[in-house]
This record gives sequence, C-alpha cells and structure tokens, in this order.
Amino acid sequence: MPDASSMSRPPSGPERGAEHGTRARVARLILEKGPTTAADLGERLGLTPAAIRRHLDNLTGEGMVEGRDARPHGGRRRRGRPARVFAITEAGRDAFVHAYDDLASGALRFLAQTAGPEAVGEFARSQVADLEQRYEPLLNSVPPEDRVHLLAQALSNDGYAATAGRAPAPGGGDQLCQHHCPVAHVAAEFPQLCEAEIEAFSRLLGTPVRRLATIAHGDGVCTTHVTPRDDAVSGEDHSPATDSVRRPADGGSSHEDV
Repeated sequence: MPDASSMSRPPSGPERGAEHGTRARVARLILEKGPTTAADLGERLGLTPAAIRRHLDNLTGEGMVEGRDARPHGGRRRRGRPARVFAITEAGRDAFVHAYDDLASGALRFLAQTAGPEAVGEFARSQVADLEQRYEPLLNSVPPEDRVHLLAQALSNDGYAATAGRAPAPGGGDQLCQHHCPVAHVAAEFPQLCEAEIEAFSRLLGTPVRRLATIAHGDGVCTTHVTPRDDAVSGEDHSPATDSVRRPADGGSSHEDV
C-alpha cells in the first residue's frame, strides 16, 4: 500500500503528459466558450465529474481560471444555489499568446516605418476582408434583427468565443462580446486591427457600431455596442460613450443576457 506522500505526488512520465494535455484542453475550451460550467466542460471533453473537478482545481490553483457565480438571465435570481461557472483569467489568456506575436508586431512596425501608418490600416482591412466575405452571405440570409446573434455564432466558430445580447438601458440596442482575441497583444500596439474589425461589423450588420472595451487595452472582454436599426435610419445615436462605460469588476461583459 503506498504511503500518503507518494499518493500526493503528481504523476510522472506519460501519465503526467496526458494529465497536462487534458488540463490544457480544459483551459482552451473555457477560453473559447467563455464562462462555462463544470458539467458542460465534462460533457464536451468526455471527462467524469471527478476528473473535471480535479483539472479545474489545478487550473484555479495555478491562476489560469477562476470560479464565479453565473449571472441570472434577465436579472432574475432562481431559487437554490447559483450555478458556478469557470472563466479564463488574464494570466490564463496570456498563456495562450501565440508565438508569432513578436514577429507580427515587428513586421507591422517595419511596415509603418517604411510605408507609413496608412499602410498598416490597409493591411488590417485586407486581413478582415476574408472574414467579411465569408460572413456576408450568412448574415444576409436572416432578418436584420437576428444578425447580431448569428455574427456571434460565426465568430465563435472562428475561435473568438463571442456572445450577443441586449444592451443595458438607456439607449437599447445590442451588444456583441468577444471573450477571446487572437491578436490582442499586437492590437495593443496597432489599434488599426480593431478599427478594421469594427468597420467590417458595421457593414455586415447594416448599422453603426461602437467599441466600448477591448482585451487589447486591458479589459476582460471586447465589447461592441450595436446601434438599433431604427435609430440608425433616423440618425439618432443613443449608444454609451466609450469613456463613460462602467465595466464590471470581474472583467466580464456589461450586457444583461449573453
């Protein structure tokens, strides 16, 4: 019978490699899906409740993810214990930084120095052009009021972990939240990447949009306000100003129902 010290030691060899590989899959799924319950993670990854709890405990202990109570839909709290969801932390997000970030930043610096800042903007627009061409037929196939949610689904399929919901009053409209940005560290230096994306969203949705928060600037989520189409037609804009948005302390999105 093994002693207590040997039971508490982490596995070694191939077993340890499998352990860490599964843990990385758990963290990546949380990153891509946004705040997720343990039950959903276990079902998607084919893990037992005990196994998923072990991985979540380890990831929480490492500071990669954090547990929090799920926000009730529509502001109504249900009876009983609130659902527990797990979200990626800033440290966890940094662990997924692509190895090519430094190379990409260096290339854009060279482009800006040799061809000017305008060339960086042209490059950014060319990068989102493919995304826009792929999404446009999809979004045009549904009524305008359904396009924000469909755009969120399409972005999630491309790894942006996006959600959509009604924007908080006053002003109304919708909010699109991206819980993952694969170019966040590059966009922090070159905001043209975010600007090109916003321009594409506005064209795809057929209404003005405004970026309220970005992962590139230290926010937990990229949050975009979508102006109601009726206001866009009448020329009114009730969307909140970027510098006046109150961001939640947990770094989450500010819309009511995602």
